[in-house]
Amino acid sequence: MDFRNNNMTTILWRFLGLSSTVVGFLCYALSSSFTHLFGEWNLLKIFLYSVFSLIICLMILFANTWQNSRSLRFKAHSAFLVLTITSVYSFFSDKVINRKSDAYSLISYAAFALMSLSLSRQTQCGFEVDLMYFYLGCLIVQLMKINLQLAIVGVCYSYCLIILRSSFSSLNVTQETQCLGLEEQHVVIQVDSQLSENIKQRFLTCMNELKKNNTKIGKMLLQKVKGNYKLFVTDHNFIIDAILPETINNLHEMAKLMFDAGFERECYEIYNCYREEWLEDLLINKLLALRKMGFQDYVIGRWIKTSKVALKILFPSERHLYNRVFSESNSASSNLYFSRICSGAMIQLLNFSVAFANRSPSAWRLFKILNLFETLCDLIHDFESLFLDRLVSEAIQVKNRLGQKSRDIFMEFGNLIFLTPDVELDCWADGGVHPMTCEATGYIVMAFWSRQHLEKVLREYPFVFDGVKTYSLFYSQMELIMEQFEKKLEFKSQIYEEPALRYFFMMNNLSHIEYRLESFWDHKYLHKNTGQYFELYCRNSWSKVIDFLKMDVNESVTCNFEANSMKDNLSLFNQKFKETCGIQCTWRVFDEKLRNQIKTFLEMKLLPAYENFIAMFENVVGKNADEYIVYGMSDIQDELNHLFLLEEVDCVRHDLMKTS
Repeated sequence: MDFRNNNMTTILWRFLGLSSTVVGFLCYALSSSFTHLFGEWNLLKIFLYSVFSLIICLMILFANTWQNSRSLRFKAHSAFLVLTITSVYSFFSDKVINRKSDAYSLISYAAFALMSLSLSRQTQCGFEVDLMYFYLGCLIVQLMKINLQLAIVGVCYSYCLIILRSSFSSLNVTQETQCLGLEEQHVVIQVDSQLSENIKQRFLTCMNELKKNNTKIGKMLLQKVKGNYKLFVTDHNFIIDAILPETINNLHEMAKLMFDAGFERECYEIYNCYREEWLEDLLINKLLALRKMGFQDYVIGRWIKTSKVALKILFPSERHLYNRVFSESNSASSNLYFSRICSGAMIQLLNFSVAFANRSPSAWRLFKILNLFETLCDLIHDFESLFLDRLVSEAIQVKNRLGQKSRDIFMEFGNLIFLTPDVELDCWADGGVHPMTCEATGYIVMAFWSRQHLEKVLREYPFVFDGVKTYSLFYSQMELIMEQFEKKLEFKSQIYEEPALRYFFMMNNLSHIEYRLESFWDHKYLHKNTGQYFELYCRNSWSKVIDFLKMDVNESVTCNFEANSMKDNLSLFNQKFKETCGIQCTWRVFDEKLRNQIKTFLEMKLLPAYENFIAMFENVVGKNADEYIVYGMSDIQDELNHLFLLEEVDCVRHDLMKTS
């Protein structure tokens, strides 16, 4: 908006004037010119100089309060005061200061000249340009005293300031409409007739009347969408319904009069100024609450809600009001100016999504970016139905950037899921599920939940190598991730010195992964590897126990040698069985299903072998066999029933926490 640019320019000149004034006074206080002219510093001089400097700084800072003064006496007295001060200073300066000036003096003259230029841009009292010429003259004279060649520097500096001042004076800057403050807005429009001024004031009165409804409408909207993140009732008349009909009719009539008087542009700008500021405050500060909550990841849910409210409720309702007010305007210009009303808030929303996507990539952030992408995909049609200008192309560009960013992060997904603090943790002593497994599997589950969105991204945004598009299929990428996952687990398992516990760990963790992915993916490779580790675990653990129960049946089975051999084997079995059960009763298995699977296998292998061995043992040893039998069949079964502790892993809760 032009009036905002003018306001910003005024602020910049005020800042430049204040800065140059402060620099000028500081440098002059440190200069040799001050010492020669006023003597050495004392408390009185410090006080008076500080007060005088402060007064001048305040006058420069608040020059806009008296810039439009029409009092001839004020201008005359100001010019007389400046003339007197500069004349007295010139007299004593020429009389007292005979030596060359130092750098502080030169800087102070240059700064005061810049201060005078800034003052001439803010006030019209008549002395500002002459004051600038005075300081530029002092600067050139002092440079010539040092070295004649340095006068070229002063002349060039003076030439730049004078040309700059001249170029500003040649501009015919028209004072545009301004909206200042939240409580009251004053719009000053230069017109040629009293009638036109009256029309504009009446239009402003109607706009202020419309503005009184903003608070009520905002509360109605916030209440309407409170807690409603998914389903939005598309009521496009709720703004019009909240405003008295006579307010809208009066505004329409005054807009028509403004158009007839030739102030079409001013009419649009005044209206846009009022409505744009309210829309930005309502969407960004109240609904999105960006200033209150800051740039946090959890704001994504609020961003989605805010964007849907804006495109599906607020902007269409605002458009209905806009059409009622400017029903007789040119459609092309009307569409353009309406887009400007919504562009401020909408650009901020789009920029927020881009800024979020550009943050450091992570597995968790992938799904948030996908949410942003899908939201924009759903809202593109609303953009096209509301706007006809760059907002549509801007939204499409942002959607494409989010899609490409999602694709790039997913291609690195296999690395990102292992970049968490859980990966650095050591394995549990009981061979339980590693925290890395739970964390990484949770991300993989989320990827399957988002499979359709990811497949859409991979399909619409393929990689291009040497002009050839390369598509990456979702399941192909997931297979690579699973292979990498198993390698990570194998590396972790090397911490276990006992082979049986190492294979138990692999079987446990792969079973955990298989369980959580079974509803998404029938991964035969993963199931096959789980079975292989199960066999390796049994071979390195229970096969050694069962081996003690193996006996060759021959004709000499009743001899003393054979009896002693069976006694030794039974003793070794009792020792090994007790040791194995004592160790593995503290191991932690993933779930009851895996635990029962192991128990069933042992019951099928161990119990028949033990029963046959005991029968042969009793036949060989005879009535003294009970002295050597430690475990009955029920005892063996009871020991097997107490094997393993159950893992306490709430996978569903873990996944839901990630998506919340």
